[in-house]
Amino acid sequence: MTSTKSSALDLAPLIADLAGLDIITDPNQVYKLSQDYYTFSPVLVPQLTGKVGDIVIRPADEAEVLQVAQSCVRYKIPLTVRGAGTGNYGQCVPLEGGVILDMTRMTAVKWIKPGMARMEAGVKLSALDKQTRETGWEIRMAPSTYRTATIGGFVGGGSGGIGSITYGQLRDRGNLQAVRVVTMEAEPRAIELRGDDVYKVAHAYGTNGIITELEVPLAPAYPWAEAIVTFSEFMTAARFGQALSDADGIIKKLVCICAAPLSTYFAALRGYIPDGAHCALLIVSETSLEALSELVKEFEGRITYQKNSQEASKGVTIAEYSWNHTTLHARSVDPTLTYLQTLFPDDKRLTLLEHMYQHFGDEVMVHLEFLRVGGSARPASLQVVRYTTEERLNEIIAYHESHGAFIFNPHTYVLEEGGMKQVDVEQLKFKEKVDPYGLLNPGKMRAWLER
Repeated sequence: MTSTKSSALDLAPLIADLAGLDIITDPNQVYKLSQDYYTFSPVLVPQLTGKVGDIVIRPADEAEVLQVAQSCVRYKIPLTVRGAGTGNYGQCVPLEGGVILDMTRMTAVKWIKPGMARMEAGVKLSALDKQTRETGWEIRMAPSTYRTATIGGFVGGGSGGIGSITYGQLRDRGNLQAVRVVTMEAEPRAIELRGDDVYKVAHAYGTNGIITELEVPLAPAYPWAEAIVTFSEFMTAARFGQALSDADGIIKKLVCICAAPLSTYFAALRGYIPDGAHCALLIVSETSLEALSELVKEFEGRITYQKNSQEASKGVTIAEYSWNHTTLHARSVDPTLTYLQTLFPDDKRLTLLEHMYQHFGDEVMVHLEFLRVGGSARPASLQVVRYTTEERLNEIIAYHESHGAFIFNPHTYVLEEGGMKQVDVEQLKFKEKVDPYGLLNPGKMRAWLER
């Protein structure tokens, strides 16, 4: 692949400066480490194809990160930070070449205490969870890519996931305790952000600081059981999802509702979901299974699959059919499919959801993930869309927004155009302070480009 960088960069002085560090120059490896899953979006593919870095550097510790930052500032070389590259909006795809800073060697868990842990940014979420569970605690939330995703990548580019039905989203106060970041000033330094200051760099795509360490709160670890419940009517399934999400006494981690025909894309689960049926993919505490079965009866559902916590830890896991893994499985069968991200109003009757389901039919296949927003359980939707044209996709988005649904647009790599839809003044002010030359992941923050 060839880069579409606007100008050739002379990396020789920087490479000489950083002799002894883990530097990758092989074009195939550099190309691979310049990508994420932006291919989920047919809109982003033509915009990002061919955008690659010049070299990849994999620091072993914060001291090496500071060295890299110093050299990039000295020679005015762009730097793009990446974790495992499991994002979907091109967050870690470099628009102007330069250095890709791969954080996956920084995997030290500094300490684990009751309810809190501190670790380096490259720690995989699954590895962190394994260690914390040994102490009776677990991470509060994780994306469906938790086997490979890093904690730094999740905080820098993610928003929520499995566990959000109980703990809300990353941006909710209390879900992130502290972050340590390396700056790109004339003399780079490492600084600690705590309290509300963490949101200056959380979900900023690495545009205003290199996250090296994090402190995150933990949740009590439960014995998690898995279940699939099927329904003959979609709205019954959706209302069951709302009722389960509102059931405070049932301890839960995942409430995922998939309209038919989405389950036809779930090869390993097909035997548990009859053709034409709508399904709920659930993770609940083993202690709540009896209460769950009573709720299933109330909504005339049928439990077709159930695993206890020991069985659920082996082989196929329900979690990897939820959130954006739903899209991944669908696209593995039909690569023309794409997706949207929608938050529906706080309406227990699910009136707008029902309207959208009826209005679009199979063109927009409804996939709900229930999460807590402002203290109330609400359905978010990662609808799987039968893509035809960008114009039609924009019509679908506009129709949702005009009726009161909030779209987090996954078809843009610009920070403010995806979820926030507005400039985050604090993030911009922080970038002006710590990245005065605009070298961190350039082109992704509209506020910086238009300031």
